[in-house]
Amino acid sequence: MSEAKKRKQYEELDFTDDFMFCKILQSDKNLCKELTELILSRKIGEIPQVDSQKPIEITADGKGIRFDVYMEDDESTVYDIEMQTTTYEDLPKRMRYYQSMIDLNLIERGAKYKELKKSYIIFICLENPYSESGLHKYSFKTVCVEDPFVEFQDDLFKIILSAEGDKSDVSDEMGAFLSYLSDKKAYSDFTKRLHQRVLAAREHVEWRREYMTLLERDERMREEGREEVRKEAEKRVLEAEEKKSKAEEKASKAEEKASKAEEKASKAEEKALKAEKEIVITEEIVIRAIRDKMNSDMISATEAMDKMNIPAELREKYTTRLV
Repeated sequence: MSEAKKRKQYEELDFTDDFMFCKILQSDKNLCKELTELILSRKIGEIPQVDSQKPIEITADGKGIRFDVYMEDDESTVYDIEMQTTTYEDLPKRMRYYQSMIDLNLIERGAKYKELKKSYIIFICLENPYSESGLHKYSFKTVCVEDPFVEFQDDLFKIILSAEGDKSDVSDEMGAFLSYLSDKKAYSDFTKRLHQRVLAAREHVEWRREYMTLLERDERMREEGREEVRKEAEKRVLEAEEKKSKAEEKASKAEEKASKAEEKASKAEEKALKAEKEIVITEEIVIRAIRDKMNSDMISATEAMDKMNIPAELREKYTTRLV
């Protein structure tokens, strides 16, 4: 999906958009209560206040969440309603995390374990996370694996609604609501009133200004993010070039060292050849001198070498050459 498509103009927003969803349900407690009762198929207690984008940040590292629509009724029950326009593979784990944050929030406020409130985590999804099932409504609670009739009674309930589905598993009123989420066509009394609230919200000047401010902030953050990414990329390129330069310098020094070693070896070899040549020349001179002595004194090679004081260890080599 393109960035332009993600950032709708204010007059294009509908109930499934996070900003509109939160604003409408926060500003109209009765509508929010009616929607919750429609989802649960029963009446609930009175709702003193509805919070949208309620932040809870109580973890050690400051990581927290923002609930789309959070409320508590006068019967000690907590409700969190989330609008999901895309499918998440980790949806169950996200719901688990949301539940844990609700409980931690209550404990932080001084509640004892036995005073933890009954809670409902409700995710309204445009896409079906369990498409192979085809249901519109999935309700979960904790039961015993060996005997499903034995309930754990931890008062935790999770509900996933899907606008997609091919089963007749919900009431006509709920079916009309889920259809409205997909095609934006209002047929039931509830969806007609809901759609009127959407139309009225599009004319809400203060909300429009708030939305545009959020868009500008998001755009600024995106630009800052892009700039940060660019700087990080430049930093990594410079670091890579520096590493490359150091590696090349190291390789150059190694090459220079190898060249010097090769030059040194070459000189040593040259020196050895020269020494060997000098030895050969010296031997030739000695042999010539021995012959001259033999010829002038009319004596044998041994007698000549005796008179010339030739070392005994060299005489065999010279004798072989004199034959």
